[in-house]
Amino acid sequence: MQNIRRIGVVGTGFIANGLVMALEKQSEFIVSKVLTRRNLQNCLDFHNQDLLTNSMDELIFHSDLVVECSGDAIYGTAVLHKAMAASLPVVTMDAELQVTSGSYLAGRGFITEAEGDQPGCLASLRENVMQMGFTPSVYGNIKGFLNLAPTLEEMRYWSQKSGISLEMVTSFTDGTKVQIEQALVANGLGAGIAQPGLLGIASEDVNAGANLLALEAKRLGFPISDYIISPKAPPGVFIAAWHDERQKDALAYFKLGKGPSYTLLQTYHLCHLEIIKTIRRVAQGGGVLLNNSLLPSISVAAIAKRPLVPGHTIKKGIGSFDVRGIAVTIIDNPQHIPIGLLAEATVKNHIEPGQQIHFSDVDIPESLALKAWMDIMQKQRNKAAK
Repeated sequence: MQNIRRIGVVGTGFIANGLVMALEKQSEFIVSKVLTRRNLQNCLDFHNQDLLTNSMDELIFHSDLVVECSGDAIYGTAVLHKAMAASLPVVTMDAELQVTSGSYLAGRGFITEAEGDQPGCLASLRENVMQMGFTPSVYGNIKGFLNLAPTLEEMRYWSQKSGISLEMVTSFTDGTKVQIEQALVANGLGAGIAQPGLLGIASEDVNAGANLLALEAKRLGFPISDYIISPKAPPGVFIAAWHDERQKDALAYFKLGKGPSYTLLQTYHLCHLEIIKTIRRVAQGGGVLLNNSLLPSISVAAIAKRPLVPGHTIKKGIGSFDVRGIAVTIIDNPQHIPIGLLAEATVKNHIEPGQQIHFSDVDIPESLALKAWMDIMQKQRNKAAK
């Protein structure tokens, strides 16, 4: 792609703010506009308020490429659909959007997830290890902790301490975020999942946990996307992979162990600082790093955290105290509602803790993201009918 210089950004949160500051140091790019739904007079926490706009059209007119990092799958879908209709390439740091409507958008233009979050980092690491002749069997995420039902008081404390939103810290803590990330990885890199909700093996040692996941992948007969819980491990990603038996001695000399499964570990993911690598990749014609594929096999279902009664409104599913998300196969869960679509949803039926929420259980507003999901499901049905 040629003449990509003006970068438009969607969102004004932690990631967007950091990206704008980072792009100021890049001579080949400028930030043209930053789209927000907030009142411009109330954005005092944003780094450069002169860039802000409430107009999608203004963002699109002034941009050669759009980076979406709002964290809102429904809003982001509408923005990106309009940007892609104007033939703009799109870079996301929004796994939530990718697993909700990314496959629909991938059929309408150029869209790729960025390096920086775990899915993009795993896609980049995969390119590297495959060039060296490895065959991946596990695409692994590393979590330091997991609490399926954190309290509001706990999440407020960590939100303030970390400087990130309450919704974001809650989705990290209850596992929704890692489930979304690994669903995107599975769809984009041609992997499967070992079970609903993933395995999430607890292991003090990354290599030990990776080897256990590799054994499960071997038993299943296909590569898997999963994670380990390892409090002392670095906040990175790993790939467990096989290699030519004739390289066994060399790999042992290179300190990768005796095999037959080898763990290739990246010990960091630097979020907005790494988005620039993907922007540059697109500008240089490098193609898609990762997206949700045109026909995904994995989704993230909403599971009730507590009793939900008719008439209750789920304001937003991701990062809420009503529901959390787990990765599931679409073919085995055709009635599930993707957690990214749960916004301003009115509960119709009594729902018990641990129950998977179906479309029949809630009323949700019409949106392009909902239309996108229905389009994806129709393609699934068409495929199954053949």
